[in-house]
Amino acid sequence: MIRKVFSLPKVFHVLIIEDGSPDGTAAVVKRLMPEFPDKLFIEERKGKLGLGTAYIHGFKWGLKKSYNYIFEMDCDFSHNPDDLLRLYSACADGGADLAIGSRYITGVNVVNWPMKRVLMSYYASAYVRRITGMSIRDTTAGFKCYNRKVLETIELDKIKFMGYAFQIEMKFTAWKCGFKITEVPIIFYDRTEGQSKMSGKIFREAILGVIEMRFKSLFRKYPQAKPL
Repeated sequence: MIRKVFSLPKVFHVLIIEDGSPDGTAAVVKRLMPEFPDKLFIEERKGKLGLGTAYIHGFKWGLKKSYNYIFEMDCDFSHNPDDLLRLYSACADGGADLAIGSRYITGVNVVNWPMKRVLMSYYASAYVRRITGMSIRDTTAGFKCYNRKVLETIELDKIKFMGYAFQIEMKFTAWKCGFKITEVPIIFYDRTEGQSKMSGKIFREAILGVIEMRFKSLFRKYPQAKPL
């Protein structure tokens, strides 16, 4: 994944958030860092602190480094690195504040997922749209490009979900803040190595959490995007 990203015609920097993984990820990244100086970075944390905290850690790191566009993506090739260029273009050229790599904006573009998983994901997004009022087709997508002003505005320390519902809360908060959100169609491939951490418990927590999030939003004042 690292070599593929660095082979793209546009220069991207890569930050790996490493939460004590037993598969040797940290050692591999550190071995490659001298080959890609000032482009490849690693942040190591002790223990499994949750998906959401890892992303927030990365977002804050990127803001401190003064990047104008900050991406999030899986590192198992479920997300095609070539699509980084399309997400970037949607923001830098198309005027979006948040570009989402969407599996469902042009149908169901998922390869090699079990039908049960496809249906669960697809109808979870439909449920989120119904509860929140957002029009986003892929509300649980984890492949995104943020303009830095989104991450500066949405008060990252107030994001409460740390599991998969984190993806929903980030989109919902950006939407409530008035940012322009666009979906870029992608093809999502099931991972070829490793196992998903998705479970029925996580799914149920997300379903109930969306109701709680929507209810609390009725009593919260969201900071608004500043016009250019």
